[in-house]
Amino acid sequence: MSLRVTTLVENTTNQAGLLAEHGLSMLLESRGCQILFDTGQTNTAVHNARAMGVDLSRVHVIALSHGHYDHTGGLRDVLREVAREDQEVEVIAHVSVFDSHYSVRKDSRAERPRYVGIPFSRPALEGEGAAFRLIEGPADISDCALLTGEVPRLTSFEHIDSNLRLKEDGDWVQDQVFDDQALVVRTEEGLVVLVGCAHAGLINTLEYARRIAGEERILAVIGGTHLGPASAEQLEETIAVLKRLHIAKLGVSHCTGQKAAARLAQEFGETFFFNVAGTVTELP
Repeated sequence: MSLRVTTLVENTTNQAGLLAEHGLSMLLESRGCQILFDTGQTNTAVHNARAMGVDLSRVHVIALSHGHYDHTGGLRDVLREVAREDQEVEVIAHVSVFDSHYSVRKDSRAERPRYVGIPFSRPALEGEGAAFRLIEGPADISDCALLTGEVPRLTSFEHIDSNLRLKEDGDWVQDQVFDDQALVVRTEEGLVVLVGCAHAGLINTLEYARRIAGEERILAVIGGTHLGPASAEQLEETIAVLKRLHIAKLGVSHCTGQKAAARLAQEFGETFFFNVAGTVTELP
């Protein structure tokens, strides 16, 4: 095994003894490194790791895809599992990860804002042993992987969810989720790209990963694609580009949504799989 991805948290699971929740957390093991990518919404990552016999104390880096609660809410419990009195845990995230992210939805009477950002303050997490490394652009995680940093938005068909907002000077403005980033690993057969939600657009993310990694081939894409709320046009445009990329493994999770996932399964056949909690993917 040269690379293993273990999904600890996802919206669904097909294994007895594991919990499912709206969220995502994946453990990447590669070249002696153990990187936890996102932490889910609650303590489910810790529970499922124990149930699967995964030792989180061996994790040496936690990488956050973005600052939404369903990817960061488990961070405190994970830190309590990983951190030691004499050693902090490096947590790598975008500089905007602590922005006050909201979701604003309308009902029959008014807009209803709901806070969807990190449910802990930075000082509170540092008190649990987190040593934050905040980045803007691409950043290496030792010699094991790299984080994309902020992803350029270049496609014409990928759009940010209009319900996501930030509050600026008392007014609601569109949240561009600039903290959205992906985890990329180079292998001899191409890139393995882990995506948390791909708010920047799945194709934007993959194209940027290819550019910064200096590798055209993509072996596998695993994680949340945010195609659940996407228009039919965006879904079909995404499928067309994915076909041209000739990806060997496409494992979708979380915000992909059942309807979009079914369409991807129809198009990609054996290449496709549901990446649910408990899934272990080994790649050359």
